[in-house]
Amino acid sequence: MKTLNFKLYQSKRNKHLKRSINAAGVIYNHCIALHKRYYRMWSKHLNCAKLQGHIAKLRKRKAFWQSVGSQAVQDICQRIERAYQLFFKHHKKGVRPPNFKKVRRYKSFTLKQAGYKFLTGNRIKIGNRVYQYWNSRPIEGTVKTLTIKRTPLGELFMVIVVDGVVEPETKFEMSRIAGFDFGLKTFLTCSDGSKIESPQFLKQSLNVIKKASRQHSKKRKGSANP
Repeated sequence: MKTLNFKLYQSKRNKHLKRSINAAGVIYNHCIALHKRYYRMWSKHLNCAKLQGHIAKLRKRKAFWQSVGSQAVQDICQRIERAYQLFFKHHKKGVRPPNFKKVRRYKSFTLKQAGYKFLTGNRIKIGNRVYQYWNSRPIEGTVKTLTIKRTPLGELFMVIVVDGVVEPETKFEMSRIAGFDFGLKTFLTCSDGSKIESPQFLKQSLNVIKKASRQHSKKRKGSANP
């Protein structure tokens, strides 16, 4: 198993992924509320399969919930179940049961075998929309899960778990000397002629920086307005 991280391009269509993350947070809190209510009523732990079936029925009537794929909803229920099992096993060591989370701070949702498709180049189709990402490394092996993760700064990352990757055997040679040159346009140039291009994350944000700079230049010194 191997985990790969890719950063998504900043785009207006990213609001749909952020909306899906918010919907996943709402579903998560609803599942936690159902667990607590079920225990108060029956003094028993709510079965994961029963919870998944109930959420699937509710999801058909709630348009906002449908922005999250069915497999992602199942993963939310399974994640809560794993957290409860960990609590049952290690509660004497101070492990706490899962609790409510603020939706705006909810971080991610996970897709397994459906809901996404890799296209040519650095494009991926999630749902009905196509997104671009920084293709910093090849994706080898079989993709097991794809997670869309939101950082506190609002950036989106794509976390891919792959299986069946054959790790190359590392060999050390003491008789050869390697050299590396850092540059502005080319991030790294090796002595064997190979090059590693710079990802240039800041380049896509130039328009946002120009707009913020113009707004800042209009502010009066000592003004309380941000």
